[in-house]
Amino acid sequence: MMLLLSLALGTTTVLMSHHWLLAWIGLEINTLAIIPLMTKFPHPRAIEAATKYFLTQASASALILFSTTMNAWLTGEWSITSMMNPLSTMAFSMALMLKLGLAPLHFWMPEVLQGIPLSTGLILSTWQKIAPMALLLQTSHLLNLNLLILMGLTSILIGGWGGINQTQLRKIMAFSSIGHLGWMILILKFSPQLTLFTFLLYISMTAAIFLSLMSVSATKMLEISSSWPKTPILMSSTMLILLSLAGLPPLSGFSPKLLITFELIKQNTLTLATLTMLASLIALFFYTRLSYITILTLPPNTMNSFIHWRTNKIKPFTAFFTSIALFFFPLTPTLFFIM
Repeated sequence: MMLLLSLALGTTTVLMSHHWLLAWIGLEINTLAIIPLMTKFPHPRAIEAATKYFLTQASASALILFSTTMNAWLTGEWSITSMMNPLSTMAFSMALMLKLGLAPLHFWMPEVLQGIPLSTGLILSTWQKIAPMALLLQTSHLLNLNLLILMGLTSILIGGWGGINQTQLRKIMAFSSIGHLGWMILILKFSPQLTLFTFLLYISMTAAIFLSLMSVSATKMLEISSSWPKTPILMSSTMLILLSLAGLPPLSGFSPKLLITFELIKQNTLTLATLTMLASLIALFFYTRLSYITILTLPPNTMNSFIHWRTNKIKPFTAFFTSIALFFFPLTPTLFFIM
């Protein structure tokens, strides 16, 4: 409970701060609070993952502190929105993208996520991304457009290409996270509200997938392919959430991709919109493969030997995030209008 409260405190500190030092302190609290959660099962893979995560986050935090100090030395201000020096702006934006795991700074993300438990992977894939994304949203008007477009396209390509040949579900979710963050960064300069909308929807869908995997204790594709006799309804909703992550209509994940494509076309970047949609087709392959092995490879009957494995205890959080991930699409115009 103390570690979870520290995570909440770190993220809240970043969200409430307008001073770079206070934001840096919040990011450090976040980093230090999740490391004991990564190593709660003392396994060599968990220790390795925690070490990689700590070194990566420490490097990014040092770069943030260096860039903001240099900006304060040149301008005399520590305010988050007063980053005037181009070199400082480039340095802190790269540091925040390293913290998020955007390509080509993504190499730590699949390895770290593979070595930690599913519960900690849920926190790393959702909660830990709130603070860096909040800082990027606050400074979106200062960022370099060419850098955002380059890293966004690279992340979408690598997020799809890297997940094709994977059999470990946590690595697949890591590459899925990289691909979705690419969509958000691509549109950040044009429409920060659309980035925020996509980020909220990404958190709900990713949380629903991780909670579903935790319910059936599945970490490999082979395990999820035999989970239908345990919880048929949960596996059916999991298949729909996977297709929603792929961005297929009329599911929730279709709305941010459609709105981002419309925004890119409205900004007269037709070539960029075409490249983005073509790159997202690569990720569609492994989402479809996961959906196929989830429920479509088993006969409609259930063998009696599997009945004692059934579990009827679906936790409220799982049902809540699953409902959001599946039924968010009709509410898209209202929510986007409010934002």
